[in-house]
Amino acid sequence: MEAIGEFLALWRDRDRASAQVKAIALDHVAALERRIAELQGMARTLSNLAEHCCGDARPDCPILDDLATTAPGTRDTRSNA
Repeated sequence: MEAIGEFLALWRDRDRASAQVKAIALDHVAALERRIAELQGMARTLSNLAEHCCGDARPDCPILDDLATTAPGTRDTRSNA
């Protein structure tokens, strides 16, 4: 929404240079591409974890185990560290 407001302000400003609009657009493209890469990485990780989960009635779950060990503020209680 913020980006839309920014573009609308530029559209209303008839004294602005198109180079300014292009630079802002390219900045937004770069930010979107970074976010897409992050989401694709998350999807690959979750898919990999799901492949290693038996999905049976047992409570052991490699997906939750991995998320618990990599979540900020948590530590792997299985190690001796």
